Amino acid sequence: MIKKGTKLYSILFGVCPKCQNESMYNEKNPYIITDTLKINDNCFHCKTKYRLEPSFFYGSMYVSYGVGVAFAVASFVITYLIMGTSLMTSFYGIVGTLVVFMPIIMRLSRNIWINLFMNYDPKLDKKSS
Repeated sequence: MIKKGTKLYSILFGVCPKCQNESMYNEKNPYIITDTLKINDNCFHCKTKYRLEPSFFYGSMYVSYGVGVAFAVASFVITYLIMGTSLMTSFYGIVGTLVVFMPIIMRLSRNIWINLFMNYDPKLDKKSS
């Protein structure tokens, strides 16, 4: 179980990196494509501003590349090495994986990016709205 107060908790669940009490996103479901990247301006609980500067999340594109490569490698290992399929089938599996998991990869990348710049503060967790 992932404990609240860790960066991993904030990254995996997409919650405020400072208080970890609410989602950073307007819509929790990443597969509602029109709202995948719509993020709240501030945390309603601790008032943390998510956009530290204009175009802050452009840096998450670099993280997205690494996360995408990790998903592609995992898909290759599963399809080619474990299941023993052909290279072409493995390629289709990689492409399919990246398409299906694209919204999750984009959100994970943003979550990782913001957690590089903000840390959990237990005092803010206790603070009431």
